[in-house]
Amino acid sequence: MTAWTALLLAGLLEVGWALGLKYSDGLTRFWPTLATIVAIALSFVLFSASLKALPFGTAYAIWAGVGAGGVIVTGMVFFGEPADVLRIACLALIVTGMVGLKLFTPY
Repeated sequence: MTAWTALLLAGLLEVGWALGLKYSDGLTRFWPTLATIVAIALSFVLFSASLKALPFGTAYAIWAGVGAGGVIVTGMVFFGEPADVLRIACLALIVTGMVGLKLFTPY
């Protein structure tokens, strides 16, 4: 697995654990809480693996950006959160920043 793949999967798991937090009802429901803990652990393991080959700042920004962007989209699609022009524009800025970091990182 490449460092970039590990980083992408770590970011997607960040979306998973954020979703798990929503369904865990304040960490009081067993299965959603367990899923959240597993997703957090796997996300950290994959993020850590990506740091062996990628610059720290780039990796962290992309990890957080994938998580944040994914949670924003999940909220819009599954929870009826607003999808107005300004929110979409801000999401586009996050994605643009991540793509720029990927393109200009020499690894």
